[in-house]
Amino acid sequence: MKNKKLLFVITLFLISTITIAQKKIEASNIIKDIKAGKSISLHNATIIGVLDFTFMNEALKKTTHPKKNSWFNWNSNNSTNEIKKIIDVNISFTNCTFKDDVLAYIPNKESELTFTASFEEETIFKNCIFEDKAMFKYSQFEKYSDFSGSVFKGDSTFKYAKFDNKVSFINTTFNEIATFKYAKFNHNVSFSDSTFEESATFKYTQILNGISFKNTNFKEDLNIKYMKVSGNFNITNMKVGYEIDSKYTKINGKSFNKSL
Repeated sequence: MKNKKLLFVITLFLISTITIAQKKIEASNIIKDIKAGKSISLHNATIIGVLDFTFMNEALKKTTHPKKNSWFNWNSNNSTNEIKKIIDVNISFTNCTFKDDVLAYIPNKESELTFTASFEEETIFKNCIFEDKAMFKYSQFEKYSDFSGSVFKGDSTFKYAKFDNKVSFINTTFNEIATFKYAKFNHNVSFSDSTFEESATFKYTQILNGISFKNTNFKEDLNIKYMKVSGNFNITNMKVGYEIDSKYTKINGKSFNKSL
């Protein structure tokens, strides 16, 4: 009986050890799965290494001998300095920590090419922690996307990003300067209960079907210059620590004022 109990305890220990080990996942293995056409669904995992959705290294191999003013587009025959990668599988990370950069945008000085990634299917980064950079400049999100409850500790950008479907940034924290400059939201977007520790930029941003800044805390400046909003504009209990630059901002065709 004692031997059976001892064996049971050892088995539980081994299972626990394996479970803990499985929580650390190499970013390179995620990229391999995406390349193989597998959807990504990870929970309570720590991602080690740079997660490069642009597949830059592979793309560079396809653009042999790149020359200035002679550009290649990996996914089309168009002449451009932007190499676009389309992620055509579901991406889902919940309660995950990214120890290194998460990149859907890389300007490569050596080749003078810019590498970007866009997402055709659902894209979920819910309750995640981005320890380093999170670059989604020029990314297009075709299906529902969710960044709610996440913490961006390092540099982050969604500049020129395009959201074709609903997207959530509810209860999200940005520790560094956050920019959504020139971003376009075709459906409703919510930043309710979110916190921007430093300046936030929504300059030239287009919102076509409503936005919520309910209970949002902008601890420094908020730049919404030239921003255009159609639909519901909820700024109930919104706080701004310093100044709001709202020059030329239009909310349903009207100039912005805090009482809207």
